[in-house]
Amino acid sequence: MKKIRLRFILSIFLALAFMAPVVFSQTDQVDIEALKKTAPKVYIDCSSCDIEYIKTEITFVNYVRDRKEAQVHVLITTQNTGSGGREYTLSFSGQNDFKGLDDTVKYFSNQTDTADEVRKGLVKTIKMGLLTYAARTPISSRIAVSYAEEKKPEAVIDKWKSWVFSISGDGYFNAEESYKSSFFGANLSANRVTPKIKILLGLTASYRRNRFEYGGRFSDSNQETYSADSLVVKSIDEHWSVGGYLNASSSSYDNIRFSLSPAPAIEYNVFPYSQSTRRQLRILYRIAFRAVRYREETVYFKTKENLLRESLSVALTVKEKWGSLSGQLSGSHYFHDFRKYNLDAYATVQLNLFKGLNAWVLGGGSRIRDQLSLVKGEASLEEIILRRRQLESGYSYYFMFGLSYTFGSIFTNVVNPRFGSTGSGMSVIIE
Repeated sequence: MKKIRLRFILSIFLALAFMAPVVFSQTDQVDIEALKKTAPKVYIDCSSCDIEYIKTEITFVNYVRDRKEAQVHVLITTQNTGSGGREYTLSFSGQNDFKGLDDTVKYFSNQTDTADEVRKGLVKTIKMGLLTYAARTPISSRIAVSYAEEKKPEAVIDKWKSWVFSISGDGYFNAEESYKSSFFGANLSANRVTPKIKILLGLTASYRRNRFEYGGRFSDSNQETYSADSLVVKSIDEHWSVGGYLNASSSSYDNIRFSLSPAPAIEYNVFPYSQSTRRQLRILYRIAFRAVRYREETVYFKTKENLLRESLSVALTVKEKWGSLSGQLSGSHYFHDFRKYNLDAYATVQLNLFKGLNAWVLGGGSRIRDQLSLVKGEASLEEIILRRRQLESGYSYYFMFGLSYTFGSIFTNVVNPRFGSTGSGMSVIIE
């Protein structure tokens, strides 16, 4: 009888021993899920980020699809650096429970960084910014912070003196039974960008050919373009810059055999240049001398001429939590005839109107009165249809718009890549 009791007690003890980890595991899982519900609600506002990767790597917050539901709005803006990389400005704005708790940090990528290295560096920076908010919630009890011992800084010797060079080429060929098209292009650039000076040098060349067959007849359309551009800018202070352009070009479409145009310029930015990733209001004035030789005689009976031209442009760029706004208004004219002028304007607006509703509008237009290189004589039907040469036009315009509304669950924590991101079997990778 004692043996039976002993065996019974032993069996209960063993059963409890095996069940304990399961019970504790389930309890622990319940605690984690409860803690996750208290984690900060975050909205990532970035059009060029790998959002799914961010969600996979940063799991101590809740992601929401609408900015107004968020406790933390993370606005990520970018601009190119002189070395060919990117500067990412991450603006953390506290909302609701975290209102007034704001911060801004930056992350820099190099031109040679792979897409994976860039997204890892960006995720690391986002993590550091979000810790400020997570530390004020119960989820902080599950977060561990480690410290990597800092290495002693080493002297950096730049043998290239901030110069960055790039060579590229591209082309395509496609054909049908009665149509063939080909394109070849090449680019060479040399850039040097420092806080005090900016130098951009570039060479481009392209050749395009289209061949059409109709009724046993062949019609060819060829275009070739060559250009060399340079820009030198000297920083004066947080608002003023001075510099100059130099352009040399040749274009069969524009009837330009050769054109050389130096142009000194000055720019004033209403906002400090240090805020350029979030907002800019730049006023740029330049005056250009242009020596041009035409391929064919123009409608003004010119085969060559020297021209003097001035231009003024005002450009605005703003990106905030409510959306973004950018646009430009510019005008120019020739001094020998003030009736030869050009006015150009464009604007794009993207608005987060209210919960789930977003809208965008893009439009622009030009008033054209400065087509000095037009070829004399009537254009043939083939030249018009195939756009072999520039045609006279008094204006141009374009307009686009879009509207979207999203509703349902506010949470977007889950990442499921099966059958691709679009559900069509094709995966989309954002670099």
